[in-house]
This record gives sequence, structure tokens and C-alpha cells, in this order.
Amino acid sequence: MGSLALLLAMALPSTAQTPTLSPSALPPPTQPLPYRVYANAGVQPVAPGFDVARFEALAEQLVQGQRIPGMAMAIVHNGRVLSARGYGVTDVVRPQPVDSHTVFRLASLSKAFAGTMTGLLVNDGSLRWDSKVSDYVPGFQLAEPGYADQVTVADLLSHRVGLKAHNAYDRDIEGNAEYYQVAQKLGAAPLTCPPGQCYAYQNVAFSLVGDVVFAASGTFYEQAVQRRLLEPLGMNDASLGLAGIESSPRWARPHVRSRNGWVSVSPKPTYYRLPPAAGVNASISDMAQWLLAQTGHRPDVLSAPLLATLHAPVVSTPGEMRSGWRRDRVHAASYALGWRVFDYAGEQVVFHAGAVQGYRGLTAVLPDRDLGIAILWNSESSLPSGLLPTIIDRAVGLPAQRWLDVDTDFGADNLMADGATPEPVQPQGTSSSSSVASPH
Repeated sequence: MGSLALLLAMALPSTAQTPTLSPSALPPPTQPLPYRVYANAGVQPVAPGFDVARFEALAEQLVQGQRIPGMAMAIVHNGRVLSARGYGVTDVVRPQPVDSHTVFRLASLSKAFAGTMTGLLVNDGSLRWDSKVSDYVPGFQLAEPGYADQVTVADLLSHRVGLKAHNAYDRDIEGNAEYYQVAQKLGAAPLTCPPGQCYAYQNVAFSLVGDVVFAASGTFYEQAVQRRLLEPLGMNDASLGLAGIESSPRWARPHVRSRNGWVSVSPKPTYYRLPPAAGVNASISDMAQWLLAQTGHRPDVLSAPLLATLHAPVVSTPGEMRSGWRRDRVHAASYALGWRVFDYAGEQVVFHAGAVQGYRGLTAVLPDRDLGIAILWNSESSLPSGLLPTIIDRAVGLPAQRWLDVDTDFGADNLMADGATPEPVQPQGTSSSSSVASPH
């Protein structure tokens, strides 16, 4: 109730300050980005040898012998779901098979939902990409006078607030601090550039977009995502928040490593307090529908110009090319609006990773191939990461490499503070909600 009162105090008074949206007097609604459409070059076919059954067989191998407890994978192409299956088990203590409706925590894959939700309000005329955050969240402050008034909605979604530290105040969130308590600390955070001028990945600052959505629409962020995205897209297993995943008929328990193998734990509530950054839960059946929408096959919900805008690079992120398959395949990296964008050996790949205690996930869209891939798993292994470049290589006709043997660093998309020290794992099946597990 205290958080709700603070939310109302910060957001409700801002409605009177919302700029009047007159189409004749304002720039196009997608400013500062142009209102984009994809180049009309025609969709290229996937390369010969693109065998979905082979990818499913690889997924089956990953769960054999509990190399990982469980996972799920979806592949969509040309508006069709080629595969949406589960593998392994939901819980090593009380094993149930993972199926297409088993719900996983999406962690930072949630950021694409935030960008897309905001884009719907831009399409409605309720927001502009260059709307000032301070007009909707009047309590928002930065350390440099006047800088807070320069931060735009697009700056939030592309991590260009100007903060010096990546993941500023994530340790406070991990210490069970409430979001609004931590968001006020942004006014004292060191800055490295004016807003819009440089990139530093954020979770707390990114989540201000939830307050913007509330002030612009009059609907709480979680309810807006449910009504505008999850329900119309038929994502019937999807939800937001800890209560959402725990009330699912079937959900995958998070797993961390112990000396004796995998241990199931209770999901930590901490990053659920940042719904735009990390609040969504979904099954692989849901993710197949999400991929169909992001590849342009649900124009009744997401228009082609909106998708092209969401997927357009905004700021360069060369640090995303340093490890694993990214080092070998990615020639340029950028951040868009809730999505990363890679030049993957000459192919545009719209991408995001997610990692939080006990869960990992990857999503990728290849617009020029009309191909979408999602992989979710309920453990802290990086092993399934290699499935993604394996599938992309086959799709674009690159020589095969043994990516499944390559360790992958989730980098900024890992929702655990860098350098966290693992604590002893409790016995199987008990809560470890207070522990901080190693990302590897």
C-alpha cells in the first residue's frame, strides 16, 4: 500500500502536465526515430538443411542425464509455428515433464514487452518517443540540474539516461528494497553524459517507463500489458509478477547448482518489483505467439511500422560482442527500444537475453528470413545458449560450429549484480530466496 500511495503521488498529478497532442503542431509520433518500414526487399528463404527435427533432437540431448533440468524451445517461420515443445522436468525434486504450456520466468526478455507496450501508446497518440519523462513522472530527478527534464521515453527504452554505472542500484533491489524507494536514488547517481548521448544498461531507470505508461494511459502497467498484449495475442499462460507464476497450473521451478547437482529453489521476488525490466512470465506456447507478432503476422495488434521502429538500432553497444558466439559471429551491436540488434555475419538479428536466479532465456527475430526463435530454461547453466547460434547458422547458411560447447556470458542481461558471491545452497526443494547464486 505504501508503494501504491507513492505511485499515485508521483504519477497522478502528472496527468495535468501531459502535453496536448495536436497532430498538426507536433512532430511525427515516432520521433526521435523516423516512422519506419522495413526495406521491401522480400523475405529470403532459410538455407537448405534447416531441419527443425534436428534442433529438437539437440534440445532432447541437453536434458538427458539432467545436464539441465528442463527447457522449452519455439521456432516460427513464415507465420507458422514449426515447433513449440518442452523438454526435461519442471522440478528435480517433484519432476513433471515440461510441456508447451509450462510457464518460465522471462527476466530481461520482459524489456521487449515494455518497448512494445509503449509503442502502442505512441500509436494511440497518448505518447511520443520524444515525450519527456518528467512530464509524466514529476518526481524524477538526476544529479545534474536540468538533465532529468531532457530524458525522453525513447532514452529510457534504449538505456540512454546518461548514468555512469550499468545496472545502477540493482544491489538495492537484490537487498529487497522497494522500487520507488530505489528510483528516488537516481537523483544522486553519477552521470557520464547528457541524456540521449551514451549507453549504460539499466533496470531501475528502465522501469520508469511503467510509471509513464500509467500516467499516459490511466492503467497500471501490468494491467496495460495484459490487456493490450497478452490477451489479444493469445498468450493465455502468460502473466506478470511472482503471484502470476506461482498461480500458474504448471510452472518450471528455478534451479541452482550444488555439490550434488541441481537444486530447486523458490523464485526470488526482488526483480519482479521492476515489471517493465523483468516482470513477465510465459510458456513456450506464449512465446511462439509473441514471435509471430514480432515477425509481423499479427498486424491487428502490432503494425509493421511500429515493429520496424521498435527493431531499429538507436545506440551502439560494442561491449555485446566480447564473449562466446557473439565474439565470433556479431560484427556490430546496438540497442533499439527494448531489443538488442546484431549484425550477425551480415544478417540482422533482433535479440534479447534474460537471466535471473534459476532461469535463463533467449529470443531472436530475423526479419529478412521471417524467422523467430525462443529458448527458455529453468537453471543457471549457459549450455542451451549454443542452440541459438546453431539454429541461426543453419538458417542463413553458415558453416556449422560446435556452439553448444561454448560458455556464454549473459553480461548486462543477467539480473544479478556483477561479482556476487555464491552462498551455500539449502537442501533440495527448500526456499533459497535469500541467496545470491553465481551466474555460471
